[in-house]
Amino acid sequence: MAPIISREIRLKRRPAGMVSRDDFEFGEAEIPEPDAGEVLVRNIYISVDPYMRGRMDARKSYAPPFELHKPLEGGCVGQVATSRNDMFQQGDYVLGMKGWREYYISDGSELTKIDPSFAPVQSYLGPLGMTGLTAYVGLLDIGKPRQGDTVFVSAASGAVGSIVSQIAKIKGCRVVGSAGSDEKASWLLETAGIDAAINYKRAGDLTGALGRICPEGIDIYFENVGGKHLEAALENMKQFGRIVLCGMISIYNSRQSEPGPANLSLAISKSLTLRGFIVRDHADRLEQFRADMGLWIRECRIKWKETVMEGIENAPEALIGLFGGENLGKMLVRVGPDPAV
Repeated sequence: MAPIISREIRLKRRPAGMVSRDDFEFGEAEIPEPDAGEVLVRNIYISVDPYMRGRMDARKSYAPPFELHKPLEGGCVGQVATSRNDMFQQGDYVLGMKGWREYYISDGSELTKIDPSFAPVQSYLGPLGMTGLTAYVGLLDIGKPRQGDTVFVSAASGAVGSIVSQIAKIKGCRVVGSAGSDEKASWLLETAGIDAAINYKRAGDLTGALGRICPEGIDIYFENVGGKHLEAALENMKQFGRIVLCGMISIYNSRQSEPGPANLSLAISKSLTLRGFIVRDHADRLEQFRADMGLWIRECRIKWKETVMEGIENAPEALIGLFGGENLGKMLVRVGPDPAV
């Protein structure tokens, strides 16, 4: 059998500020036949996520930095092409973390079988995957929503924010979301079914706009953006409000440390709770998450949107586009055909 040549995207250099195409390099790798206990996986979709920018820097964090001149890693959905592992059969669909390449060899320990008959395979990178679990844990375990609470979600049309918004509605909350375009705001209102949406690029004074929509204040703020969004939320929080610190995409490409919100002292006078979290610390919630999310999807109570770029060679453009706000919902790259479609 002729060796398989896998195309892949490698990290060429550490970015200085905003990530650019020159920070990546295209490469090819010869993939051997799997040994006993191994499987060969052909990727179909790879996930593109904001946290990847942090791993491109050589600094200590909750995950090790990407290595230079080696393929980046990230969530991926693929199909077993060859199996020498009794736990997997040829044709099985699997969820893994060896993205940014077309093929890879695995001993199966980091793979999870997925069911293409329940939902499209790429949804296991979105609402049924880490994205959905992040929204679920962040809102329910940290935000602790109660019936009638007002919830503000920044980047509400993004992969995590859109799921947070809809879970909050399921829990009986009033939901306000921010987004960067009228199209995204319309999707939130008409499809996700939230109560109010702000196009922050047109709002001008975000603090004032948020105050007008939430005159009685905000009980929970789900933070995905940082910067002016956090300041606006702090100004409008209710006494004893909860702020879920999930991400701050507005500062991930900054060349220097950004100053904290000028009104952070409101956390004291309003007795606020601010708590960050990393989703991998909440694996104990996976079983309940899958049960709840599966039910909500079957009941058509969770809708999702995907922005899909074609071809492994366009993965860098997908990441750059993510930071430019070009995505509605989950940003994905399709790197190979899906026989289930």
